Amino acid sequence: MPDNKLNNSPRLRGKPSGAYNIAMRRHHSSLPNPVPATGDRHDWKTIRSLLPYLWQYRGRVLFALGCVIAAKLANVGVPLVFKQLIDSLTITHEQAFIVVPAALLLAYGALRFSTSLFTELREIVFARVTQESVRNISLEVFHHLHALSLRFHLERQTGGLTRDIERGTRSIGSLISFTLYNILPTLVEIALVIGILLKKYEPSFALITLATLIVYIFFTITVTNWRTALRRHANELDSAANARAIDSLINYETVKYFNNEEFEAQRYDTQLKRWIAAQIRNQYSLSALNIGQALIISIGVTAMMWRATVGVASGHMSLGDIVLVNAFLIQLYIPLNFLGVIYREIRQALTDIERMFGLLKTHREVQDAPDAITLPHGPLSVHFAHVSFAYEAQRQILFDVNFEVPAGHTVAVVGHSGSGKSTLARLLYRFYDVSSGALMLNGTDIRKLTQASLRQAIGIVPQDTVLFNDTIRYNIQYGRPEASEDEVVAAARAAQLHHFISTLPDGYATRVGERGLKLSGGEKQRVAIARALLKNPAILIFDEATSALDSKTEKAIQAQLEAAARGRTAIVIAHRLSTVMNADEILVLEGGQIIERGQHAALLERQGAYAQMWALQQQEEVAALSAA
Repeated sequence: MPDNKLNNSPRLRGKPSGAYNIAMRRHHSSLPNPVPATGDRHDWKTIRSLLPYLWQYRGRVLFALGCVIAAKLANVGVPLVFKQLIDSLTITHEQAFIVVPAALLLAYGALRFSTSLFTELREIVFARVTQESVRNISLEVFHHLHALSLRFHLERQTGGLTRDIERGTRSIGSLISFTLYNILPTLVEIALVIGILLKKYEPSFALITLATLIVYIFFTITVTNWRTALRRHANELDSAANARAIDSLINYETVKYFNNEEFEAQRYDTQLKRWIAAQIRNQYSLSALNIGQALIISIGVTAMMWRATVGVASGHMSLGDIVLVNAFLIQLYIPLNFLGVIYREIRQALTDIERMFGLLKTHREVQDAPDAITLPHGPLSVHFAHVSFAYEAQRQILFDVNFEVPAGHTVAVVGHSGSGKSTLARLLYRFYDVSSGALMLNGTDIRKLTQASLRQAIGIVPQDTVLFNDTIRYNIQYGRPEASEDEVVAAARAAQLHHFISTLPDGYATRVGERGLKLSGGEKQRVAIARALLKNPAILIFDEATSALDSKTEKAIQAQLEAAARGRTAIVIAHRLSTVMNADEILVLEGGQIIERGQHAALLERQGAYAQMWALQQQEEVAALSAA
């Protein structure tokens, strides 16, 4: 059986650590519609969800099914022709080639070739169905994941999601392969063989064949389910032993400090003994499966041969009939030898596909209204109208926030960390919907606008600029992918980035590395500014765009930020007050509420929270200069 190859599990072959396993278990426990290892399954529902994607290519599907039937008809025809050949060889060897009709020999060879021909035609025709179905489902899941709220992505591990998509799409190919190339052809062949046996011979032959197959399949599925639990337990012990060894080696110095080499070896050996015991039980179960299958097949073949021998002895059957019956049974039982593996793989594939379809069923927290309108182009005013918001019911973030940014004006929002400043940007982008109140652009509630047109009108320079692992040109052009080369250069010039790019050997084709790590903080911020300018939005958001930079770099970029905001509606979210002195209005946010508002000079005269923050930051700057 090929199954015993799947049981080998060498030690220490770079498997995930215990921490990784724990993380993945936590991830899967938080997945939508989780699929338990045992218990409630929705296999038929999963298959029904998959069928529409395949039925789009119904012509190819039907042709492939026709090839399956044709291949099996040819396969079943081989023993029939072979029987005729055997019956024809009833004379001496010297006369054999004279007596045996040439047509039988040609038919025998043609049927042998036809079996392979129709099998390959089936695979050629169905290959596009499988790959296109995988592509369509993957693309639909990808679109759906992008349409889900920020809350969903913050609560899930991105790596885990990609693994679910990868396993699900790979399992579609596996499921189709096993059903179309193994299960369905076997069922067709069983039906043909039983039909021939019923027509040509007495009913006992068909009954023996059918009974043998039923017992064989029932036994295999029952034992495979039992073995699956044993294999799962063995795999868990394998991971535990491997994690124990890796954890000990990672903490090599600690082991040496306390002279605990033998203690660690004993703990590792304890895990190994448990794993070995599980592996031995697993091997016993495999042997039981193989012996049971062989016993059932042997009983069935013996019963068939006994009935055929009786038929030959009584003159009702020929030697060719014995060959025919034996060939039929062998042809049926060869694919069934793999039934245990196929059954287990199909169940696993259905589980993976169900998990992927579970992602598609995840509710979209933020959706366009059925009558959503497109936001017109032009200057925009922003109005937070008594907005309250909570990420969770038990923890409210914003309380009755009310302010307006007239078109072309700049409003700054300052406050301590955790006061809710960045939440304003997320609500304006409609990553979340407000709990109460309304957020309006030019007097229209953003919930009545299409999300695409809303976000097209907004540009952002975030606190932590994350760049794609591609070229500088690609990262700037990401603001408007259809922009020309001249427009990209113009945006880079406006962000004071062109001179720096010109000094690089590869210029705009310079790759920035993973998350832009090859660029400094100031250079990344300039790329973010250029990207936002290239988008040419009506509204610009600066979300603590200089908080991660040193004072010198901050001053160099501050002028570019002010130039970028000129003529646009701008919201500046800042921690450093020196960056918002020239704003038309400054809002002081504390505990999710606006406690002060006004211009810089007026707020200093008021001697309130803003003035205290200003004095504290001035003292910190003086202390930093003195230390330098």
